Amino acid sequence: MKVLVTNPIADAGLERLRVAGHDVETAYDATDDSLYDAVIDADALIVRSGTEVTADVIESARDLVIVGRAGIGTDNIDIDAATDRGVIVANAPEGNVRAAAEHTVAMTFATARSIPQAHARLRAGEWAKGDFLGTELNGKVLGVVGLGRVGQEVARRLGNLGMDIVAYDPYIAESRADRLGAELVDLDECIPRADVLTVHTPLTPETEDLIGEPELDRMEGGHLVNCARGGVVDEAALAEAVDDGTLEGAAVDVFANEPVSPDNPLLDVENVVITPHLAASTEAAQEHVATSIADQVLAAIEGRPVANALNAPSIDEAAFPRVRPYIDIAETAGRISVQLFDERVAEVEVTYAGEIADEDVDLVTASALKGVFRPLEWQVNAVNAPRIADERGIEVSEIKRRQAEDFQSLVTVAVRSDDGAEMSVCGTLFAGEDPRIVRVDGFRVDAIPGGRMMVTRNADAPGVIGLIGTVMGEHDINIAGMYNAREAHGGEAMTVYNVDQAVPEEARAELEADERIISTRYITLNDE
Repeated sequence: MKVLVTNPIADAGLERLRVAGHDVETAYDATDDSLYDAVIDADALIVRSGTEVTADVIESARDLVIVGRAGIGTDNIDIDAATDRGVIVANAPEGNVRAAAEHTVAMTFATARSIPQAHARLRAGEWAKGDFLGTELNGKVLGVVGLGRVGQEVARRLGNLGMDIVAYDPYIAESRADRLGAELVDLDECIPRADVLTVHTPLTPETEDLIGEPELDRMEGGHLVNCARGGVVDEAALAEAVDDGTLEGAAVDVFANEPVSPDNPLLDVENVVITPHLAASTEAAQEHVATSIADQVLAAIEGRPVANALNAPSIDEAAFPRVRPYIDIAETAGRISVQLFDERVAEVEVTYAGEIADEDVDLVTASALKGVFRPLEWQVNAVNAPRIADERGIEVSEIKRRQAEDFQSLVTVAVRSDDGAEMSVCGTLFAGEDPRIVRVDGFRVDAIPGGRMMVTRNADAPGVIGLIGTVMGEHDINIAGMYNAREAHGGEAMTVYNVDQAVPEEARAELEADERIISTRYITLNDE
């Protein structure tokens, strides 16, 4: 079979494909029409960040089985189009973890000791020994924002060098952080405590500009290191914070726009160490990435499971029609539960009751995890969600029961914290495939999930629903649906609203100022 490689990868990966008997064709200069021509008869396509795998490219490749990304980021691949065509998309996320961690450590020392600046001055003929007073890392506090694979490796390395570790990550268990010697804290506490703050989060709508001017102002005298993703740190704010002395220095390997523009403010600040996205650029990392993606291409071609597939659910073909409607229900319940939960998620429990309990529900459970982790990583799906849970030390459990109360089948997703706090959401199907949320945190409701929603908890008292409607109207928010439940007459009530517009903080604050309103929470099932 033909394997087309459009960006250079290590020879070890190419050789592995050739030894397996496949025709490996390289087309490193292929763009536009030449790419369409080259991919027409390809069974597999291997790319890095330099090739845009658009819907048109996928449509041109009539025999394509898999697109393999030799690296982690898949922004350049139209995964939805690939899924529509039944094409597997896989990446190689583990291959460059060590390299990225080591580069982060190197950048930490570089900014703490002003190594590049001193080097440049000496090369220019200046013996500027008295101009550089470095920072010793031993005994200092390292703040890690994002304690995933790379963040954990950085914490291990710098922790072994005598740094105390505090970390912010709402999707990692206390037990996993404890094993790393890291103290889990909120972001508002992590930032001011850190002498060095290192960022290891993906770029998502939730993390874009996560570290901006207000956060940098609270890091007075510290250092910031970003070798993760451009756009997580506000570059203009960082440049100003270093330039005016709020920060001692910074080290940056990634930028919002790459290649970096000559007018990027970070280029003009002396105490900012910059490198051109080199974190994964080691010989070992490139070889690991190449062989990993080659192995996955071989698995896809041979019809075996693909370890890092991003869009390839696996279930018995005969059972899939019975399970398919509950996949969306489980994901929706997961997304709602985590948005209503105020604690760090340590456990996810998925309960199946009724007829669904007799089915193979691994894919449904994975979809529930996908919903829970959706705010964490934009590319999370039913294939990689269980892996994410394992990496972050989150316990996942399934419970099956024959009885489903008043329903033919019922799926419940519960998220729990280490201290036992819990939020659960139950979903089912009405009239075949009509999804409903039928219970939220123990309150019996009959809500149609979708779009934007607001959930209120309030006293069961006259005038409360009218107040909510009035405030929403004053803020030009149209209520499309309302589903009310209560514990008992005169007790606590819950109402789920479907709304056509986002509910601003001002409207929620106005509602919560009324003593009858216990809490409000705006949630969305859209990717906004």
